[in-house]
Amino acid sequence: MSGGTEGRGMAELAALLADGTRAGICLALLDGRAWTAGELARRAGVAPSTASDHLTRLVRGGLLVEERQGRHRYLRLAGPSVAQLIEDLAGHAPTPPAPVGSLRAATASAALAYARTCYDHLAGRLGVLMYDALLADGRLDRSSGLALTADGWAWAADLGVPVQVLRTARRPVVRDCLDWTERRPHLAGALGAALCRGFTDLGWITQGAGRAIRLTPIGRVALAETLHVPDDALTPTASPTPTSGRA
Repeated sequence: MSGGTEGRGMAELAALLADGTRAGICLALLDGRAWTAGELARRAGVAPSTASDHLTRLVRGGLLVEERQGRHRYLRLAGPSVAQLIEDLAGHAPTPPAPVGSLRAATASAALAYARTCYDHLAGRLGVLMYDALLADGRLDRSSGLALTADGWAWAADLGVPVQVLRTARRPVVRDCLDWTERRPHLAGALGAALCRGFTDLGWITQGAGRAIRLTPIGRVALAETLHVPDDALTPTASPTPTSGRA
Protein backbone atom coordinates (compact mmCIF):
# COMPACT_ATOMS: atom_id res chain seq x y z
CA MET A 1 0.00 0.00 0.00
CA SER A 2 1.44 3.39 -0.98
CA GLY A 3 2.00 6.18 1.49
CA GLY A 4 -0.67 8.27 -0.20
CA THR A 5 -3.25 5.52 0.10
CA GLU A 6 -2.37 4.95 3.76
CA GLY A 7 -2.66 8.67 4.39
CA ARG A 8 -6.10 8.82 2.82
CA GLY A 9 -7.24 5.86 4.88
CA MET A 10 -6.03 7.48 8.08
CA ALA A 11 -7.69 10.76 7.14
CA GLU A 12 -10.99 8.97 6.50
CA LEU A 13 -10.81 7.25 9.87
CA ALA A 14 -10.00 10.52 11.62
CA ALA A 15 -12.94 12.19 9.86
CA LEU A 16 -15.27 9.51 11.21
CA LEU A 17 -14.30 10.33 14.79
CA ALA A 18 -13.99 14.08 14.25
CA ASP A 19 -17.74 14.45 14.72
CA GLY A 20 -18.84 14.80 18.36
CA THR A 21 -21.96 12.68 17.92
CA ARG A 22 -20.10 9.78 16.33
CA ALA A 23 -17.32 9.99 18.91
CA GLY A 24 -19.90 9.98 21.72
CA ILE A 25 -21.60 6.92 20.24
CA CYS A 26 -18.29 5.05 20.16
CA LEU A 27 -17.54 6.02 23.76
CA ALA A 28 -20.95 4.74 24.88
CA LEU A 29 -20.26 1.40 23.18
CA LEU A 30 -17.10 0.92 25.23
CA ASP A 31 -19.30 -0.91 27.74
CA GLY A 32 -19.00 -3.90 25.41
CA ARG A 33 -22.76 -4.29 24.93
CA ALA A 34 -24.80 -4.12 21.76
CA TRP A 35 -27.13 -1.09 21.73
CA THR A 36 -30.17 -0.45 19.57
CA ALA A 37 -30.11 2.48 17.19
CA GLY A 38 -32.85 4.13 19.27
CA GLU A 39 -30.86 3.82 22.49
CA LEU A 40 -27.81 5.37 20.85
CA ALA A 41 -29.92 8.21 19.42
CA ARG A 42 -31.23 9.02 22.91
CA ARG A 43 -27.75 8.77 24.40
CA ALA A 44 -26.38 11.14 21.75
CA GLY A 45 -29.33 13.51 22.08
CA VAL A 46 -30.15 13.47 18.37
CA ALA A 47 -33.12 12.45 16.27
CA PRO A 48 -33.31 8.77 15.25
CA SER A 49 -32.89 9.71 11.59
CA THR A 50 -29.73 11.68 12.41
CA ALA A 51 -28.34 8.83 14.51
CA SER A 52 -29.09 6.36 11.71
CA ASP A 53 -26.93 8.32 9.29
CA HIS A 54 -24.04 8.47 11.78
CA LEU A 55 -24.35 4.76 12.56
CA THR A 56 -24.32 3.83 8.90
CA ARG A 57 -21.10 5.79 8.40
CA LEU A 58 -19.48 4.12 11.41
CA VAL A 59 -20.44 0.67 10.15
CA ARG A 60 -19.14 1.41 6.66
CA GLY A 61 -15.94 2.73 8.19
CA GLY A 62 -15.38 -0.55 10.04
CA LEU A 63 -15.68 0.88 13.57
CA LEU A 64 -19.07 -0.70 14.32
CA VAL A 65 -20.82 -3.89 13.33
CA GLU A 66 -24.56 -4.37 13.28
CA GLU A 67 -26.89 -7.25 13.97
CA ARG A 68 -30.59 -7.28 13.16
CA GLN A 69 -33.19 -9.07 15.24
CA GLY A 70 -36.67 -8.51 13.90
CA ARG A 71 -37.25 -4.78 13.60
CA HIS A 72 -34.36 -3.90 15.88
CA ARG A 73 -30.92 -2.90 14.71
CA TYR A 74 -28.21 -3.63 17.28
CA LEU A 75 -24.76 -2.08 17.06
CA ARG A 76 -21.51 -2.68 18.87
CA LEU A 77 -17.83 -1.91 18.45
CA ALA A 78 -16.17 -4.05 15.79
CA GLY A 79 -13.76 -5.61 18.28
CA PRO A 80 -11.09 -5.09 20.95
CA SER A 81 -8.76 -3.23 18.59
CA VAL A 82 -11.45 -0.61 17.92
CA ALA A 83 -12.11 -0.31 21.66
CA GLN A 84 -8.38 0.26 22.21
CA LEU A 85 -8.38 2.97 19.56
CA ILE A 86 -11.34 4.79 21.13
CA GLU A 87 -9.94 4.57 24.67
CA ASP A 88 -6.47 5.67 23.52
CA LEU A 89 -7.90 8.69 21.70
CA ALA A 90 -9.95 9.62 24.76
CA GLY A 91 -6.83 9.33 26.89
CA HIS A 92 -4.97 11.75 24.63
CA ALA A 93 -7.85 14.25 24.36
CA PRO A 94 -6.67 17.63 25.69
CA THR A 95 -10.11 18.85 26.76
CA PRO A 96 -10.78 18.32 30.49
CA PRO A 97 -14.10 16.85 31.66
CA ALA A 98 -17.01 19.29 31.66
CA PRO A 99 -18.07 20.79 35.01
CA VAL A 100 -20.48 18.64 36.96
CA GLY A 101 -23.79 20.42 37.49
CA SER A 102 -25.77 18.18 39.85
CA LEU A 103 -25.23 15.74 42.69
CA ARG A 104 -26.51 12.90 40.51
CA ALA A 105 -24.10 13.78 37.72
CA ALA A 106 -21.25 14.18 40.21
CA THR A 107 -21.93 10.74 41.67
CA ALA A 108 -22.09 9.14 38.22
CA SER A 109 -18.85 10.83 37.16
CA ALA A 110 -17.03 9.68 40.29
CA ALA A 111 -18.28 6.11 39.85
CA LEU A 112 -17.10 6.04 36.24
CA ALA A 113 -13.68 7.39 37.17
CA TYR A 114 -13.27 4.84 39.97
CA ALA A 115 -14.08 1.69 37.99
CA ARG A 116 -15.68 0.97 34.65
CA THR A 117 -15.47 -1.41 31.75
CA CYS A 118 -13.33 -0.56 28.75
CA TYR A 119 -14.99 -2.92 26.27
CA ASP A 120 -14.24 -6.18 28.11
CA HIS A 121 -11.67 -5.29 30.77
CA LEU A 122 -11.42 -3.10 33.87
CA ALA A 123 -10.55 0.57 33.57
CA GLY A 124 -10.55 3.62 35.81
CA ARG A 125 -8.63 3.95 39.06
CA LEU A 126 -9.31 0.31 39.96
CA GLY A 127 -7.99 -0.95 36.62
CA VAL A 128 -4.84 1.19 36.89
CA LEU A 129 -4.27 0.07 40.49
CA MET A 130 -4.43 -3.58 39.40
CA TYR A 131 -1.96 -2.95 36.57
CA ASP A 132 0.48 -1.19 38.91
CA ALA A 133 0.15 -3.89 41.58
CA LEU A 134 0.89 -6.69 39.12
CA LEU A 135 3.99 -4.84 37.94
CA ALA A 136 5.13 -4.21 41.52
CA ASP A 137 4.74 -7.90 42.40
CA GLY A 138 6.63 -9.08 39.34
CA ARG A 139 3.58 -10.73 37.81
CA LEU A 140 3.88 -8.39 34.85
CA ASP A 141 7.14 -7.32 33.27
CA ARG A 142 7.68 -4.57 30.74
CA SER A 143 11.46 -4.61 30.39
CA SER A 144 11.16 -5.74 26.78
CA GLY A 145 7.49 -5.22 26.03
CA LEU A 146 4.64 -6.00 28.41
CA ALA A 147 4.54 -9.71 29.30
CA LEU A 148 3.05 -12.02 31.90
CA THR A 149 5.80 -13.61 34.00
CA ALA A 150 5.90 -17.17 35.36
CA ASP A 151 4.61 -15.83 38.68
CA GLY A 152 1.87 -14.06 36.76
CA TRP A 153 0.77 -17.24 35.02
CA ALA A 154 0.65 -19.06 38.37
CA TRP A 155 -1.33 -16.20 39.94
CA ALA A 156 -3.87 -16.22 37.11
CA ALA A 157 -4.28 -20.00 37.38
CA ASP A 158 -4.83 -19.73 41.15
CA LEU A 159 -7.67 -17.30 40.45
CA GLY A 160 -9.33 -19.83 38.17
CA VAL A 161 -8.40 -18.12 34.91
CA PRO A 162 -8.30 -20.71 32.07
CA VAL A 163 -4.63 -20.22 31.26
CA GLN A 164 -4.59 -22.74 28.42
CA VAL A 165 -7.23 -20.66 26.68
CA LEU A 166 -5.09 -17.56 27.21
CA ARG A 167 -2.06 -19.27 25.68
CA THR A 168 -3.95 -19.97 22.47
CA ALA A 169 -5.87 -16.69 22.29
CA ARG A 170 -5.67 -14.81 19.00
CA ARG A 171 -5.24 -11.51 20.82
CA PRO A 172 -2.24 -10.56 23.00
CA VAL A 173 -2.29 -12.14 26.46
CA VAL A 174 -1.52 -8.79 28.09
CA ARG A 175 -1.57 -5.32 26.67
CA ASP A 176 -1.56 -1.89 28.25
CA CYS A 177 -4.35 0.52 27.39
CA LEU A 178 -4.12 4.23 28.17
CA ASP A 179 -6.83 5.13 30.69
CA TRP A 180 -8.67 8.31 29.71
CA THR A 181 -9.41 9.41 33.30
CA GLU A 182 -6.15 8.35 34.97
CA ARG A 183 -3.95 9.09 31.93
CA ARG A 184 -1.92 6.00 32.83
CA PRO A 185 -2.16 2.41 31.56
CA HIS A 186 -4.62 -0.20 32.72
CA LEU A 187 -4.50 -3.90 31.84
CA ALA A 188 -6.14 -5.06 28.61
CA GLY A 189 -5.64 -8.09 26.38
CA ALA A 190 -6.96 -11.61 26.89
CA LEU A 191 -5.93 -11.64 30.57
CA GLY A 192 -7.63 -8.31 31.26
CA ALA A 193 -10.86 -9.65 29.77
CA ALA A 194 -10.58 -12.96 31.65
CA LEU A 195 -10.01 -11.18 34.97
CA CYS A 196 -13.03 -8.93 34.44
CA ARG A 197 -15.21 -11.99 33.76
CA GLY A 198 -13.67 -13.93 36.62
CA PHE A 199 -14.10 -11.15 39.18
CA THR A 200 -17.74 -10.87 38.13
CA ASP A 201 -18.30 -14.63 38.48
CA LEU A 202 -16.65 -14.57 41.91
CA GLY A 203 -18.95 -11.76 43.02
CA TRP A 204 -16.06 -9.36 43.55
CA ILE A 205 -17.45 -6.77 41.14
CA THR A 206 -20.94 -5.99 39.86
CA GLN A 207 -22.28 -3.88 37.03
CA GLY A 208 -23.32 -0.36 38.03
CA ALA A 209 -25.02 2.27 35.91
CA GLY A 210 -23.82 2.33 32.32
CA ARG A 211 -20.14 1.41 32.16
CA ALA A 212 -19.56 1.88 35.89
CA ILE A 213 -18.41 -1.11 37.95
CA ARG A 214 -19.01 -1.52 41.67
CA LEU A 215 -16.54 -3.29 43.95
CA THR A 216 -18.43 -5.48 46.43
CA PRO A 217 -17.43 -5.75 50.11
CA ILE A 218 -16.23 -9.31 49.49
CA GLY A 219 -14.35 -8.13 46.41
CA ARG A 220 -12.65 -5.33 48.28
CA VAL A 221 -11.17 -7.75 50.81
CA ALA A 222 -10.27 -10.34 48.19
CA LEU A 223 -8.65 -7.89 45.77
CA ALA A 224 -6.64 -6.23 48.53
CA GLU A 225 -5.31 -9.67 49.46
CA THR A 226 -4.56 -10.97 45.96
CA LEU A 227 -3.05 -7.68 44.73
CA HIS A 228 -1.08 -7.10 47.94
CA VAL A 229 -2.39 -3.56 48.36
CA PRO A 230 -3.77 -1.82 51.47
CA ASP A 231 -7.51 -2.05 51.92
CA ASP A 232 -7.88 1.74 51.84
CA ALA A 233 -6.25 1.86 48.40
CA LEU A 234 -9.49 0.38 47.06
CA THR A 235 -11.72 3.02 48.65
CA PRO A 236 -13.60 5.11 46.06
CA THR A 237 -12.94 8.83 46.25
CA ALA A 238 -15.76 11.15 47.28
CA SER A 239 -17.93 12.60 44.55
CA PRO A 240 -16.83 16.06 43.38
CA THR A 241 -18.81 19.00 44.62
CA PRO A 242 -21.43 19.95 42.03
CA THR A 243 -20.75 23.20 40.20
CA SER A 244 -23.01 25.51 38.34
CA GLY A 245 -23.05 25.39 34.56
CA ARG A 246 -23.67 22.74 31.99
CA ALA A 247 -22.86 19.13 32.83
